[in-house]
Amino acid sequence: MNVFLRLYHWKLAWLAYLWYGRPSKKLIVVGVTGTKGKSSACRFIASVLEAGGYKVGMLSTVEFQIGDKRWPNDKKMTMLGRGQIQKMLRGMVRAGCQYAVVETSSEGILQYRHIGLNYDVAVFTNLGTEHSERHGGFENLRRDKGKIFAGLKKYGNKKIGEKIVEKIIIANIDDANAEYFLQFPADRKISYGIILPNADIRGHIVESTIAKTIFTVDGKKYEANVPAAFNVYNSLAAMAVAKSQGVSDDKIYSGLSSVRGIPGRMEFIEEGQPYKVVVDYAHEPMSLAELFSSLRRFVGNKQKIISVIGSDGGGRDKLKRAEMGRIAGEMTDMVIIADVNCFDEDPMDIAEMIAVGARNAGKKDGTDMLIEIDRKIAIEKALEIAEPGDVVAITAKGTEPFIAVSGGKKIPWDDRTVAREAIEYVATKKN
Repeated sequence: MNVFLRLYHWKLAWLAYLWYGRPSKKLIVVGVTGTKGKSSACRFIASVLEAGGYKVGMLSTVEFQIGDKRWPNDKKMTMLGRGQIQKMLRGMVRAGCQYAVVETSSEGILQYRHIGLNYDVAVFTNLGTEHSERHGGFENLRRDKGKIFAGLKKYGNKKIGEKIVEKIIIANIDDANAEYFLQFPADRKISYGIILPNADIRGHIVESTIAKTIFTVDGKKYEANVPAAFNVYNSLAAMAVAKSQGVSDDKIYSGLSSVRGIPGRMEFIEEGQPYKVVVDYAHEPMSLAELFSSLRRFVGNKQKIISVIGSDGGGRDKLKRAEMGRIAGEMTDMVIIADVNCFDEDPMDIAEMIAVGARNAGKKDGTDMLIEIDRKIAIEKALEIAEPGDVVAITAKGTEPFIAVSGGKKIPWDDRTVAREAIEYVATKKN
């Protein structure tokens, strides 16, 4: 991004902050950043704060919330532009919210959309190489994400009513980059994790199934009604936020257990079919590996995992494509490569870059790997291959409301709706 465009975004962010009355000064703002799990962590955080008796607003890739009102994010943007973030925050203030939970993306930071958010709690989930090309390398990506942590004490502590709001850093200590984010000055720093014994909040996984995940912290059992062990990390992040704000353990338990699935995040589609179908946003190597690892634990080695994968076009993150193909090739039994959002890039070129990785992992064209650019047909083919007990993993889009193709055209889309229609179509065809 050139210097003039950066200046434009910076000025626009500050003008919006002032135009809408500096709303973040009247809210305790929780920022969540990382590579994967941000949207899920935001939902858990909002839920535990609500259980603690607070009124909450939320901005995430999946959904928006202002108090009791929740609605899907249909913008295909994690952080809204052109002043919309500040407008939403003003709406939260007017609705009487005390907290704003904001999923904060590296792209949003690049475009200065974090300006004027005046974070009080900064949460780090994990860090992979996703978007590192966009930032000019991994170190720059980490530095840019670190800006919200560096800004905590820079802008000083707020006073809301009679309360001086603490500046707090919360980080997943199991991630190799945690120390970088914990180095910034703050009133308090809280680490969480599962592996390292020195985590301030350490979880122990008891059970993880398709229906729920049970874990303990300090001997106390907690239950999250979402699948996969990686959601324990998201639960622990929420627990750290809640504890920092004085929410009791019983209220935290209630808040975590009240979350019953995150739209488009390991969402199982059930239409009476004899196999499992899961829709998940996994669109980069780290999240794909986590997804496939969890699914393998669920189905075992006797059943197949059939994956539908793909990667965004627009020249972004080309280096990840072969790696995604390799991961799918090694961890799933059948790989089908389809379009996601090609933008002005040739979707076949994208697919071939992914296919290189799958072939290197031993997959063979026409046998256990297919390229089918048409996403609808790709999903139908995956379901046709599935046998009782198998699982079909439809990845890379989650709740995204359209497919972006050349010429700026957007095709209305929802993987979940298409999957349901495909299940019915395949059942009819087989009968």
